[in-house]
Amino acid sequence: MSDLPKITDQEMRTIIQYSQPYSVVVLRPGPKFGTPEAKDLIWEHSRRNFSLRAKGDLAVILGVTEDDSDIRGFGIFDKDVETTAKIMNDDPGVQAGVFEFDVHPVRGFPGDALAPKPD
Repeated sequence: MSDLPKITDQEMRTIIQYSQPYSVVVLRPGPKFGTPEAKDLIWEHSRRNFSLRAKGDLAVILGVTEDDSDIRGFGIFDKDVETTAKIMNDDPGVQAGVFEFDVHPVRGFPGDALAPKPD
């Protein structure tokens, strides 16, 4: 761990002071996940996620791949838990029973980001 940058107590306080609230969705397969109609519903679920991202409601989409867990994805929403749950309840995959979800309140820190878009 000695190769990690040193973070002072004051830096910690500053970072924490400027943290912002978000909601994280944990997406799991629902009872109809493996059905023949699920493929089209998953496609429309993904399209809706891209639209939510373009609108600015869904900050980060993280689909789980090559994993033996029951988690299918994570979404970081720039909304409170109640609003995020309402958005997710309107999802076509959730409405059809292809997906189920949990929503958790979280805090993000200044400067947190994914890698930049490819050129």
